[in-house]
Amino acid sequence: MTARAPGTPGPVSEVASELVANVLTIEVEVGQQVAEGDTLVLLESMKMEIPVLAPHDGTVTDVRTAPGDVVQDGDVMVVVQG
Repeated sequence: MTARAPGTPGPVSEVASELVANVLTIEVEVGQQVAEGDTLVLLESMKMEIPVLAPHDGTVTDVRTAPGDVVQDGDVMVVVQG
């Protein structure tokens, strides 16, 4: 793993839905620190609960959905900057 220079922003990930689903809960808020694998959003599809996980350590910079929303495949739900 290569270290970044201080002050250099890390990767930005737009975390998108991979299926059509209902948003049950949003587990994070803007400004919150997350670790890789933390649950960001909990979706429901076909009576199954599907956690959407952080792709890397970072800070949540945007939440683009809310509980009760229906998301489509490819809809960005959360943005995480490393």
